[in-house]
Amino acid sequence: MSAAGPHPVPAADAPVVVFDFDHTLYDGDSGSHLFAWLIRRSWLRTAVALALTPLLGPLVAMLPTRRRGISGYVWIATFGLHRRRDLDALIDRYVEANRAQMQARLLPAALEVFAAHRVAGDRVVVATGAPPELARAILSFVAHQDVPVIGTVVGPKFGAVAARRHCHHEEKMRMLREQGYGEIAMAYSDSTADLPLLKAARRAVVVNPKHSAVELFRRVLPAGTPILNWGCRDRAGDATGV
Repeated sequence: MSAAGPHPVPAADAPVVVFDFDHTLYDGDSGSHLFAWLIRRSWLRTAVALALTPLLGPLVAMLPTRRRGISGYVWIATFGLHRRRDLDALIDRYVEANRAQMQARLLPAALEVFAAHRVAGDRVVVATGAPPELARAILSFVAHQDVPVIGTVVGPKFGAVAARRHCHHEEKMRMLREQGYGEIAMAYSDSTADLPLLKAARRAVVVNPKHSAVELFRRVLPAGTPILNWGCRDRAGDATGV
């Protein structure tokens, strides 16, 4: 895996390039890994999560209800925390304790493309459903911690720290626009939840999609949209560059 070198400061009118994080730059669901670790810290949290999985699992599996299902697991994982910085402190502990595993999950092919856009002077931004502190910490392994990250906003909720604003689907687009990323030149994502982002971009690139999602992407995105695999062995896509 090549390390990132120095990158030029993008001009204000430079092309905006948006990367999703999970299954795009990172092989897996970083947020799920974090909250599973938080749940496993306690036998009581583990027992509650197992007891509620027959309810929460099906919610997570379906796009319209995924946010509610994930929120349930996040509540179990963070019950007793009261401030965002409490969760950030646990994220830092988690990242340090699992550094080698997470660094191995960063996809070299994805990082090459990511770094090339930065070298070209593009305005690169990561937009993820994970907590932004988590994505920043993982990107710091490869010297990309200075890239802007827009992620799910968390705060106190029902005795825990939970999502106050989920960076997902149409909400991800609203959050990007609020931060000044209005016209998107390129977007990279694996997820059908990011179809609003991929459709808004002048050029979309689908990377590491689920096999079951390929036909939908081909149907709703412009003809010739690349569908690539950057190293996720259990995902679809052509094993080629952009």
